[in-house]
Amino acid sequence: MTDDNVFTTRELEVYYGAFRAVREVNLDIRRGEITAFIGPSGCGKSTVLRCFNRMNDLIPGAKVGGKVEYHGIDLYDEQVNAVEVRRRIGMVFQKANPFPKSIYDNVAYGPRLAGVKKRDELDQVVESALRGAALWDDVKDRLKESGLGLSGGQQQRLCIARATAVEPEVLLMDEPCSALDPIATARIEDLMQEMKDRYTIIIVTHNMQQAARVSDRTAFFSTEVNPESDRRTGVLVEYDLTKKMFSNPGDERTEAYVTGRFG
Repeated sequence: MTDDNVFTTRELEVYYGAFRAVREVNLDIRRGEITAFIGPSGCGKSTVLRCFNRMNDLIPGAKVGGKVEYHGIDLYDEQVNAVEVRRRIGMVFQKANPFPKSIYDNVAYGPRLAGVKKRDELDQVVESALRGAALWDDVKDRLKESGLGLSGGQQQRLCIARATAVEPEVLLMDEPCSALDPIATARIEDLMQEMKDRYTIIIVTHNMQQAARVSDRTAFFSTEVNPESDRRTGVLVEYDLTKKMFSNPGDERTEAYVTGRFG
């Protein structure tokens, strides 16, 4: 593992009960890059993403095997505090999920939990996070209004501001634009480019054009029939620089997927 690697996975596999959802995932996620996970539905993209901030811990019957290291530390060591992991590794979900609170209180929620109590400090954190999410100018005069009153794209940017207010190092984004219109999607994509000098970003997307536009590296997942169970298990097919993955992939399955002949 080099100093540039934020995450390293080796032979990562995830079970839901007796079902192995994904297997043999070997990845190095590098600092300051945007990494895209692409592949057909059910191939394990989101399952792998959730391994990086231990969200699978919250799913009954889920079991993670193999190694997931964060700066060389085993994320699944019993000494590691999952709450602290989620503070350092923020997450933005497919559907914008603002709390039923004011715009201000949405962003201040995490910092308050972390012990920031002074109003002037909170004001500064909230403004900084909203500016970082390219939302400040839209909402600075309505901070006391409900976050639920914003448009879909604004709500998603509010969720990004909420995730970054606690100053994580990594942002995990699980199909953050799938419920948004093209204009809101373009704003989120622009925002990701602006943010990558401050955060390492991993995005799951069904939109291959989006992966090609925003990411530095791409991981293509697919499924294979598990002979033991006749059920399909997710596998990592190929992982490389995005330009290479889309112009000259090393595996014919990747080529079939990115050219639209499969999936």
